[in-house]
Amino acid sequence: MGAKTLHITNGSSLTTYLNELEFEGDILTWHEMLCEGPTIEDINSSKFIEVRQQFLQEFYDIEADIIKVKQDLDKLDCAECYNEIILWFEYDLFCHINLIAVISLLVQKKIKLPVFLVCSGRVHGVKDLKGLSELSSSQLTDHYEARVRLTADDIDLARTLWQLYNGKDHNLLKPYIVKHSSFDYLSNCLKAHLQRFPNSLNGLSELELNILKIINCREIHSRNHLLGYALNYQGYYGYGDLQFERIIDRLSMFFSETDEYLALNEDGLKALNNEKNYEAEISDQMVYGGVHKKRL
Repeated sequence: MGAKTLHITNGSSLTTYLNELEFEGDILTWHEMLCEGPTIEDINSSKFIEVRQQFLQEFYDIEADIIKVKQDLDKLDCAECYNEIILWFEYDLFCHINLIAVISLLVQKKIKLPVFLVCSGRVHGVKDLKGLSELSSSQLTDHYEARVRLTADDIDLARTLWQLYNGKDHNLLKPYIVKHSSFDYLSNCLKAHLQRFPNSLNGLSELELNILKIINCREIHSRNHLLGYALNYQGYYGYGDLQFERIIDRLSMFFSETDEYLALNEDGLKALNNEKNYEAEISDQMVYGGVHKKRL
């Protein structure tokens, strides 16, 4: 049997799409969301799976399908079966943390195949950034044909960023915001990541502050209504429903709620106007890689 392509996708929706379009090769679906929770540098270890399994259970009440995860990763143990690897990831922070982890895993497994990146975001003639699964079949094919082969420097960069993400000082990521690479959206994602930490004025992250601004500036009728706005106006984070629902629940101390509307309360207005720091009162136990969520 001749060698073939291994596609590594950012989720099951894209995997289904590629199968429908009859892309040739095998597909490994990456289901993790490494932009939240503790991680360790050695992805190719039982300890990594244990750490992630515990986080998903504690924070989101999700039972990780460990057998399925291992079955997917086993495809990387047959590198000689393939002649190239295509990475399918999007423009946001969610995808980029997974992306640098996947590249690091390839390095850890000493896989030396050509690695290409298909990354969606800007689409000619379209105002909003687009995810891969949102593209038309012709747009997706165009993205595939324009795939970028990652250089040795790109791979070293991804590996370095993964090491720093698992380290104790995320300020060390700042110099890489201006570093040139084949990752067109990396700068935006690194900025978004660093803005997830509480600021010194009100103790909120930019994402949390944005949710309070939405409540203050728009007529919000329910938490579900707020969720929709938060998803649509989140910029480069790429968060899903579960993540925003958790954030909104934690921010409930800042708004009053009736059957008809949500409105900022006194604490919400003080936070919005930088009149008080609420970091201690929010007491968020989230971890990003190797760092607890607290002011940098």
